[in-house]
Amino acid sequence: MAAGMYLEHYLDSIENLPFELQRNFQLMRDLDQRTEDLKLEIDKLAGEYVSHARSLSPDEKLILVRQIQASYSKCKEFGDDKVQLAMQTYEMVDKHIRRLDTDLARFEADLKDKQIESSDCDSCSSKGKKKGRGQKEKKVARTRSKVKNSDDDVPKNGQKKLKISHTVDYIAPAVTFGNVHPSDVLDMPVDPNEPTYCLCHQVSYGEMIGCDNPDCSIEWFHFACVGLTTKPRGKWYCPRCLQERKRK
Repeated sequence: MAAGMYLEHYLDSIENLPFELQRNFQLMRDLDQRTEDLKLEIDKLAGEYVSHARSLSPDEKLILVRQIQASYSKCKEFGDDKVQLAMQTYEMVDKHIRRLDTDLARFEADLKDKQIESSDCDSCSSKGKKKGRGQKEKKVARTRSKVKNSDDDVPKNGQKKLKISHTVDYIAPAVTFGNVHPSDVLDMPVDPNEPTYCLCHQVSYGEMIGCDNPDCSIEWFHFACVGLTTKPRGKWYCPRCLQERKRK
């Protein structure tokens, strides 16, 4: 594939990337604004509860406390959604970076393959030309030997045949660049400084969920590694923290 084709395909793949990034950033800004509005509402409800604590009935107090708890839960959901959007944005950019690295490696492998093919064709064509020239000279020498039967012509014909034999035996050395394996080139290195997560100790990818235990040593987990397909409601604990809570 030519360099222009690689570039054209890559530009087509990232054509919608700016719009997708802009959409995610706008959604994160909206979540921030909604969270700030909820925080103001929580402050208002908490002030009302404190200022009228003595005059409020137990039922009214319970209603205010539940409203505050519901607002805090909504803030937490907005925060989780914002984290998911941030991870999705990172994955979008990282996907295109990895594709660019792969295309560059393939393009480099194609260039090396073309160099090897061109060198093989040149060596084969030069060998064919020399063989054709040698056969033609051999035919001319046989014709001359048949026409001229004198003894003086024998050494000359012998010398001619000797030169021809050297010409036929000579083969131009083929240029080799070593065995090129595109699979070896495509094994791109992973950033060693990128943090790892989950029970599988891999980098972040796809959908992930955070353990609600503040003392969790791992903190973030891939959906597939913990057997999830959708985000669970309420608090969620990883398998290790869940076993520790059962022991307690």
